[in-house]
Amino acid sequence: MTTYIKGGTVITATGVHDHDVLVDGEKIVAVVTPGSALAVSAEGGAETVLDATGKYVVPGGLDAHTHMELPFGGTVSADDFESGTRAAAWGGTTTIIDFAVQAHGQDVRASLDQWMGKAEGNCAIDYGFHMIIGDVNDQSLKMMDALVDEGISSFKLFMAYPGVFLSDDGQILRAMQQAAGNGGMIMMHAENGLAIDVLAEQAVERGETAPINHGYVRRSELEGEATHRAIQLAKVGAAPLYIVHLSASEALEQVTIARDKGANVFAETCPQYLYLNLEDHLGAPGFGGAAYVCSTPIRTKHAHHHDDLWRGLATNDLCVVSTDHCPFCMKEQKELGLDDFRKIPNGLGTVEHRMDLLYQGVVQGKISLPRWVELSSTTPARMFGMYPDKGTIAPGADADIVLYDPSATWTISVDNHHMAIDHSAWEGFEIQGKVDTVLSRGKIIVQDDAYLGSAGDGRYRKRGLSQYLI
Repeated sequence: MTTYIKGGTVITATGVHDHDVLVDGEKIVAVVTPGSALAVSAEGGAETVLDATGKYVVPGGLDAHTHMELPFGGTVSADDFESGTRAAAWGGTTTIIDFAVQAHGQDVRASLDQWMGKAEGNCAIDYGFHMIIGDVNDQSLKMMDALVDEGISSFKLFMAYPGVFLSDDGQILRAMQQAAGNGGMIMMHAENGLAIDVLAEQAVERGETAPINHGYVRRSELEGEATHRAIQLAKVGAAPLYIVHLSASEALEQVTIARDKGANVFAETCPQYLYLNLEDHLGAPGFGGAAYVCSTPIRTKHAHHHDDLWRGLATNDLCVVSTDHCPFCMKEQKELGLDDFRKIPNGLGTVEHRMDLLYQGVVQGKISLPRWVELSSTTPARMFGMYPDKGTIAPGADADIVLYDPSATWTISVDNHHMAIDHSAWEGFEIQGKVDTVLSRGKIIVQDDAYLGSAGDGRYRKRGLSQYLI
């Protein structure tokens, strides 16, 4: 099927252009000048013509950090691969990279097969996997090499969650040395989990059990310390390092120093760290703050974290905006921690709102239109070996395309989102701009406020190595 998109403004990481786009089957085959002979011919021969007048035409978003169906804290994240990817599509995201999980004592291959089985036939959009290595041993290190050959080229380690996922410095170094040999990327949850657990235990002993204490004990200094330590271990291990869900100025300072020295160190942040704060959200009345419990935590408004993170996005010291989408309902899930903040499942639901929330940075003059696309689509595609199939509008790329209406205004609410949770962490946020139409590999899956896709539309995508390594 051929589709011709006319009259829109094409935004890519390299610029803004008044171009039309021709799609044939699953691929973009031409980006043409309106009114040219090629444009007239292409429009006349197209089976479907989409009028994008007044709209931006952007590559579909790539959310490089999601957790569908993740077991955590005695429950499982509320979005499965079907509901979560459908919600992502509503928000203009056409590819996710989720995490297959090897917990301590488990086999890497068996764990990967389990996660592949969860996703296969259920995803509404294309998907890939990172591999969580929760038990660094000779077998898992050997499997890292095999997985790179199979298109899983990034491995997440944890400096937090003792007894569940935490790797000690020696294990981290061994994994980094392995990645240095196979070309893979080490992703790091950088918090000093041992110190955090001491502070958390002391808080509960004092009777400080409300959700806000989750933010108090996971101090920003402990994120900064762990980030520094991860960078030094990566230097010794000669491995590329990607810091996930960076939330604090102290951590960003360490990343900036390393990047200024030319190190292969990269970092993402998430919308919650750009907009939410400890006092108003984690400190919401009653148990309301539980909706905002995530790790790393959202930070105090009485510091410069928000401003510093936006500046990091502008300077490329932060190069990706992902979501860490890991939603839990308040009823029966977040309420597991009613009497102890340590038992509140960690995670927010944001996969549907990432593109819109980041676009507000354009509206507010904090980033440019090309930077919006670069952060939400192009850089994650390059970072994790999916470019140029993903992340751009150019001949030969997958026809993952979003028509975005910059003039629309609306308000986020639990009443209008499509994620499988009973609340919204973004309730009442007023948004300028709205996803109008979404194509996934040439198929229109969202149009006229209707979902036209189905489970199984998405395909598993093998990934190459990162394209940013030097």
